[in-house]
Amino acid sequence: MPIPSGGRAVDRSLLRDDVYRRLRDAIVDCTFLPGEQLKDGELAEWLGVSRTPVREALLRLAASGLVVALPGRSTRVSTIDATAVQDARDVVAAMHELAVRQTAGRLSEDDIARMRDANRRFAAAVDAGDIGAALDADDEIHRIPVTALGNTAVETVLDQFDPLVRRAERLRFSTDGHASVDLHTRLIDLIAAGDARAAASMAFDIWHTLPAGDG
Repeated sequence: MPIPSGGRAVDRSLLRDDVYRRLRDAIVDCTFLPGEQLKDGELAEWLGVSRTPVREALLRLAASGLVVALPGRSTRVSTIDATAVQDARDVVAAMHELAVRQTAGRLSEDDIARMRDANRRFAAAVDAGDIGAALDADDEIHRIPVTALGNTAVETVLDQFDPLVRRAERLRFSTDGHASVDLHTRLIDLIAAGDARAAASMAFDIWHTLPAGDG
């Protein structure tokens, strides 16, 4: 398994969640490719931590479907399976639909402004071909209603299933993400107007613009 050079070490005082996020992001951004074997010793050395948080992170990644662990054999990055992506996409769409329905018309002016600013950054990133920045901006747009809702169950479900969808979505944004700019604009306008039913429907439909077979 080739380990990226020049990676900054994780501060040893940080929680295991930081190790999980680093490994999750490395899989989503294709630093580690589908089918690639992941060795906990090499990952621990790369991140500058012990093997324990790495092993715990790999277990969480397996639960999310990003890695496949074969007991006593190996752990590999999962391939992008259409059925798994469809299942995760449907769950993610339902959670965002719920969050938007409950927060439409209740978000602050600052929340709406941050969503619009994130969409502008999303558009600029798509134009520049910066897929990582586009994904970050897209995540910020959709996370604002989720955060405002404050439902820890919704956040937990999204934390588990969102990475699998994001990996497939990265492939979509690498070919054409321009249509999403207009969809985001319509979503934000509906939320700002307080049209909960239409905004929730738009949120649900946005996630279903990602075909299950992408990747």
